[in-house]
Amino acid sequence: GRSAALRARMEERLLAARFRYINQQLYTSTSQEAAQLFQSDPEAFEIYHRGFAQQVGRWPENPVHRIVRYLRRRPASLVVADFGCGDCKIASSVKNKVHSFDLVPLSPLVTVCDMAKVPLAAESVDVAVFCLALMGTNLQEILEEANRVLKQGGTLMVAEVASRFEDIRAFVNAMTQLGFKSVSKDLSSAFFHLLEFAKTGPPRRRPAPGLRLRPCLYKRR
Repeated sequence: GRSAALRARMEERLLAARFRYINQQLYTSTSQEAAQLFQSDPEAFEIYHRGFAQQVGRWPENPVHRIVRYLRRRPASLVVADFGCGDCKIASSVKNKVHSFDLVPLSPLVTVCDMAKVPLAAESVDVAVFCLALMGTNLQEILEEANRVLKQGGTLMVAEVASRFEDIRAFVNAMTQLGFKSVSKDLSSAFFHLLEFAKTGPPRRRPAPGLRLRPCLYKRR
């Protein structure tokens, strides 16, 4: 019994170490490189998702539940694109048609793709969601893709770890250069910020200063 318990603890530590390594890779590589990582090692995504769920499970509230409640207040006819959908919590919780995108299919509902190149027609969705999913170093390219698939006046919902924002005002200002205006900001949680934007037009073809998020790196416990 003691031997089995020791082995279990060692395996848990190894999985935790691998989660931290994978997490660091996701925040320090492009979305294309992340897609290639998981194509070559699908098991790595399951390890990452398990570790990620454990981290968020310590929070008083998971932001995906806040987004689900938001969508339930909106018409069920709205089409949703869920970028970085994980286990498809949104698609399984609302009546809307939801296009669920991620790097590995944890559910049959997932379309596997690079988040900067999703297989949707231009201006084909009403709501785009990034729930703890803005990871790639090509952040501007990923958000420009959200702009491409959103209808004019469509909604962009962004939930991100609070500590990732260096300057929330600079981030919101940068989003205006990508064709989005701020509708609301919920900064009430110490764990995450929830931002709502509306699409005003196409992005301007120049770098958007201020569009920076810190990597979310977990320390060894």
